[in-house]
Amino acid sequence: MTWRYLRALMAGLLLLATAVVAAPVVAAAAPTEAAAVGLRVNGTRIVEANGSTFVMRGVNHAYAWYQTQTSSWANIKSFGANTIRVVLGSGQRWSATPASEVSRIIGLCKQNKLICVLEVHDTTGYGDQSGAATLDQAANYWVGIANVLKGQENYVVINLGNEPFGNNASVSSRWASSTSSAIGKLRGAGLQHLLMADAPMWGQDWQNIMRNNAGAVLNADPQRNTVFSVHMYGVYNTAAKVNAYFDAFRSAGLPLVVGEFGDRHSDGDPDENTIMAQAQARGLGYLGWSWSGNGSDVAYLDMVSSFNPSRLTSWGQRFLNGANGVRQTSKQATIYG
Repeated sequence: MTWRYLRALMAGLLLLATAVVAAPVVAAAAPTEAAAVGLRVNGTRIVEANGSTFVMRGVNHAYAWYQTQTSSWANIKSFGANTIRVVLGSGQRWSATPASEVSRIIGLCKQNKLICVLEVHDTTGYGDQSGAATLDQAANYWVGIANVLKGQENYVVINLGNEPFGNNASVSSRWASSTSSAIGKLRGAGLQHLLMADAPMWGQDWQNIMRNNAGAVLNADPQRNTVFSVHMYGVYNTAAKVNAYFDAFRSAGLPLVVGEFGDRHSDGDPDENTIMAQAQARGLGYLGWSWSGNGSDVAYLDMVSSFNPSRLTSWGQRFLNGANGVRQTSKQATIYG
């Protein structure tokens, strides 16, 4: 969720949100198990190299815009999180995060015993947002920093690109082919990491494009090591819509995480209670947006005010300390002991 832009685009589209409960997922063919290299997909689950199930419970952090806020890693960990999703730039809309900084970020993750989900934010809303990067451009960024990523498969998940398409249906229809192509480029460069593919339609997939094509994309990955990420904001304003989306992936035997969500938004009121309760009941990972630093128009998405962990917002209190929240449900990755 880019917190400085959008959501006027979604306002006129919420009447179409009922499409979320419509078409079924095309089930994936049973994949051949890839060699155990770090974090990987096993059916609907994410597992570590030793076979232990890993369920993401973490926080998004807008590093690309707040590069001095490195205390955030320890502060996020202090609430029991096991994962941090880190915003990077690839050079199209925001300055490219250099390999040396990425190496430092990975070090902070390991120092604080957090699994590191690295995402390129420049792709946000391609087709709607002027200047947004393509998934191919994002893939070029990952290949360009491959040397600092290789060897970190136990600790790092590569999130190909944040919300890589907007609401333009004719553009978003290319999600499957563009995502498969980006995956192929990373695999061709020798990156064996668990990959995360964000949904189109500003991440909310309200036309079920990812839902209906995820199986084909997973099978196009030579490693069969891609997890799919939906962002749940105003489209997912009822328990029925949340459950229908979760049910579809479970029925198809496909791995899913909620890569972003909040307790409210300008495009509607997401049902965060169902998202969290059902994610816990089903063993699905979730990552809340976001630690701090959102613009004044969406400041309610901050979990803490001014990056201060002692100043929890109502959303931060709910997400970190509430029922089915991070402190209650998070388990540290076994790679950290």
